[in-house]
Amino acid sequence: MQSKSLFAFFSALALSSASPLRRRCSNDTAPTPTNSTTTPPAATVPVLPTTGSGTQLAGPDSATLKHILVGHGIQNYTCTAAGVTATSIGALAVLWEITDLYPGMSSSSLSEADFDTFTSKVLRTTAMPLNMATDSSTGADVAAPFPAPVDLTVDGLSAPVKFLGHHFFDSANTPTFDLSGAGDGELFKGKKDANIAAPADADKGENPVTGAVDWLRLSDKGTSTGVSLVYRVWTAGGNPETCTEAGESQSIPYTAQYWIFSA
Repeated sequence: MQSKSLFAFFSALALSSASPLRRRCSNDTAPTPTNSTTTPPAATVPVLPTTGSGTQLAGPDSATLKHILVGHGIQNYTCTAAGVTATSIGALAVLWEITDLYPGMSSSSLSEADFDTFTSKVLRTTAMPLNMATDSSTGADVAAPFPAPVDLTVDGLSAPVKFLGHHFFDSANTPTFDLSGAGDGELFKGKKDANIAAPADADKGENPVTGAVDWLRLSDKGTSTGVSLVYRVWTAGGNPETCTEAGESQSIPYTAQYWIFSA
């Protein structure tokens, strides 16, 4: 009996050794490698706002967007008689860079709703950034209207927004944007191409509540550097009060987004 068992053992061992080896996986086909390279998401391209209805400002055509800015300051007016609408004589504003806050542009981007109402938030929650007159006159200090440049801190933002420059009207009453904070000599002197009323639900301002100034399209007057077009949109406040007497001066707080383009 023992010899028969040994014979059976060695017979089985011989058959096992003669059988071909098999893979543990039943699929003998090598797996096809997958492509680990993913397509990056399309870059966000900011779209110039519209008021939502009626006539709109002409677009920038092939001009390139350089900056989206928020401006905070005053609209200045003078009166020719009591009971009439005051006449605009210029504006003063400090400008800060908010391009990265545009929805989808960066990790610090705002929602669409928060970005569209950002000017209102700046108007209502941050201090007037100008040196205001200390005598009986209204408006900013004529000799030195702008304080030293400083970045703007706004509640809810993870970091201050960068100072980029000043908006004012020069001695020829030309709207001027001196973007000294850009560091490349950008200077815009423009002329008004068109204006449209702000949306009906735009922030009408506070102290006084007078309504939001118009949206504007400004083009180069011919002496600009590095800037060819400026749009004023998402305005808050800034419209004049009714005049009470001839010679009256008014300085009305306002904020706006300024979209800056180059040819």
